[in-house]
Amino acid sequence: MKAVLEYPLIVLILSLAVLYLSETIGAFLGARRVNISEEERKNLDLILSATLTLMSLIIGFTFSMAISRYDQRKNLEVAEANAIGTEYTRAALLPDEDAALVRKLLVSYLGQRVLFYETRDDPKLLMIDAKTDRLETSMWSAVKVPAGNQPTPVTSLAVAGMNDVLNSRTDTEGAWWNRIPSEAWGLMAVIAIFAHLLIGFDTRRTEASRALLLVLPMAVSIAFFLIADIDSPRGGIIKVHPENLEMLSQSLHESG
Repeated sequence: MKAVLEYPLIVLILSLAVLYLSETIGAFLGARRVNISEEERKNLDLILSATLTLMSLIIGFTFSMAISRYDQRKNLEVAEANAIGTEYTRAALLPDEDAALVRKLLVSYLGQRVLFYETRDDPKLLMIDAKTDRLETSMWSAVKVPAGNQPTPVTSLAVAGMNDVLNSRTDTEGAWWNRIPSEAWGLMAVIAIFAHLLIGFDTRRTEASRALLLVLPMAVSIAFFLIADIDSPRGGIIKVHPENLEMLSQSLHESG
């Protein structure tokens, strides 16, 4: 299921097909039923109403989960840009030669972080991660050595700033892997299927009703598509654009 959720368009098509099929099966079973009593009709309406309400609540709750994760990714992009910009400034607290090296490494590191946000190709992403790891090792060494040679409160600020840069990447990537659990998707899908079975069962098979049977599956499928799109950092249309990182990169190139 995780592989499917990476492609919101597939979620839209698959959910539309499954939900419409569920309604069709329900309508087929409903056409074979004998006349039911008024009491049974009330019970059916009650169950249908409760199921639709539960489906709506779960969809709304899941949508809220997706939005909160999207907002978290946006906020961490800002925090990451701030950390890199602050460390670029604090590099001036180191000896001139070391400061120049740290700033050069930070500019290269910043470019890799922008690529992390924009890349959708998995092999290329692995290359970016590998290069970023090497740059992190070089940056930490670039501040650790001069700080060790001159252990003063001033140089410790540069070390603390570099630590913030490294931690910001960990926080960002952790937020990108923090997705809506597959179990939540499964529960939402099962309840939606039951709801559409009941709707089909409660609908008389006429030409007009067949057309109307497509309305709710389309609406629910669009809701599933939107949730999957927001929750997919790389596969969706709605994604976090590294505006702050790009602005910082432009500013550093202009000042450098």
